[in-house]
Amino acid sequence: MNRAKPTFSACAREYLALRRGLGFAMKGEGAQLLRFARWADTAQPGAPLTVELAVQWACLPQGVDPTYRARRLDIVRRFARHLALFDSRTEVPPPKLLGRSYRRRPPHIYTLSEQAALLNAAARLGPKGGLRPHTYVTLIGLLASTGLRISEALRLTRSDVDLDAGVLTVSESKFHKSRQVPLHPSVAVAMRRYALRRDRHHAKRVAGTFFLTEKGTRLTYWRAMMTFTGLRRQLHWADSRPPRIHDLRHTFAVSRLLRWYEEGADVDREIASLSTYLGHVKVTDTYWYLSAVPELLAVTAARFERYAHAAAEGRP
Repeated sequence: MNRAKPTFSACAREYLALRRGLGFAMKGEGAQLLRFARWADTAQPGAPLTVELAVQWACLPQGVDPTYRARRLDIVRRFARHLALFDSRTEVPPPKLLGRSYRRRPPHIYTLSEQAALLNAAARLGPKGGLRPHTYVTLIGLLASTGLRISEALRLTRSDVDLDAGVLTVSESKFHKSRQVPLHPSVAVAMRRYALRRDRHHAKRVAGTFFLTEKGTRLTYWRAMMTFTGLRRQLHWADSRPPRIHDLRHTFAVSRLLRWYEEGADVDREIASLSTYLGHVKVTDTYWYLSAVPELLAVTAARFERYAHAAAEGRP
């Protein structure tokens, strides 16, 4: 008796359970894969997964960036590799069939005046006399002065913030890495000031996170991004590539690298410590700034030119 072929949806759920059991979060990718599986079960029920079927689904969205379609195909491609172990009829799409699935957007490097304008706009947030403006001024200041990811800052608990020692503990960040981040004394003072004000507003703790909303609940990523978008609109930063909140992290990294170059430091040695400080998995992620930011590219080119002249003249 022939057993019915499992649906794409059942196979996708099994695949996701396996990947999550290995420690992968599979949040966004998992949601996309389940959408594909439901669509495929309707479009071609009982059929094997083919390249044509995968490409058809990947190209369904209209008017989107080509990298988005390539990412959709990559998700199905990884799933197809799993299915091929159990169903020989499965076709695995070739890599980069729809082009590259990821392109790092050139960062916006905030000027000091832009950072000041952003902090001033955050200070004017309502309600007047409430906690919200202080929350966002402190949050933005922390991101600008430490290079933390916004998700890492929002996830900080009270016990993660040791203001006496001036150290943050970033637990289970991206790629499940943890690290300690030292604070400049001025940052520790600003965070202590915020903590005192926060505790006056919320004598009874509602949430255990360091940053709280006006109601004393955890400040979510969605709420923080919506507020940042509103601040950006107020400041008329709405061109084709408006600054992102994540660009504060890029600005921190670039400022540190520029200072080292200006001081004549051994950047190849120092960049390893910066990579650890930022929580990068690979030091190449930090080196990316050297090619992605024109200011850094110009400094490195000038330094190499001086080195080349010295070598040509036989000087060390």
